[in-house]
Amino acid sequence: MTYTTRDADESWISLIQKNVEVLGRQIVDIGCGGGIYTKSFLSMDASDVTGVDFSEEMLKGASQNCVDCDNVLFVLGDAYDTKLPDSKYDLILERALIHHLVDLNRCFKEAHRILKNNGVLIVQDRTPKDCLMPGNESHLRGYFFEKYPKLVDKEINCRHESFNVRNALESNGFRLLSENQIWETRHKYNDIESLHQDLQERTGRSILHELTDIELNELVFYIESKVGGTHLPIIEKNSWTVWFAIRIS
Repeated sequence: MTYTTRDADESWISLIQKNVEVLGRQIVDIGCGGGIYTKSFLSMDASDVTGVDFSEEMLKGASQNCVDCDNVLFVLGDAYDTKLPDSKYDLILERALIHHLVDLNRCFKEAHRILKNNGVLIVQDRTPKDCLMPGNESHLRGYFFEKYPKLVDKEINCRHESFNVRNALESNGFRLLSENQIWETRHKYNDIESLHQDLQERTGRSILHELTDIELNELVFYIESKVGGTHLPIIEKNSWTVWFAIRIS
């Protein structure tokens, strides 16, 4: 249930509505996780949303998260093989997905297959540049790498450079409409204690599993020394790159 406990950020909703029409559209959320963005598309009056994930446990959480929603379906599949029909959908979201994948061509080829002609693919992920933004009172993740430079390679080795994403899109029947950088709110902490707890539980932060418990405690106090109690509440944000591409062939 880790990935079911928040709502889509207003900055994300605004970016989506500025770039694509959601009303009445058939949408697929590939790598839907806990259904946060599946649910958000429904709140924006999509016709229906299909969430796809390779994890049965994630789909259980997503189903529970969207239990009060109509016109939603969850399917066990993956980015290379969604199990969905050809040329049916108007819009696809692939958020925080491609850093788990090696073969972008296979991923985008599958998205191309299930989209209608002129359908739009939205890809959202962190590039190496996004990941290595310096730490400040909002971008707490930057302090992870400031304190422990050994984490840098682990973090960026799985990240795709923007030009590689663009090239893969264009090689698989898409035309890039726009590339955007947004700061998306991850969490709001009203006090230092709640920040401590979130860090120590490694909630939704797989990179912190690379640290020992002792190192993690040292990181917690390092971050506290940087932000202290002077910036409460702490609004934690992460930098993301979002590509919008249209299916043209």
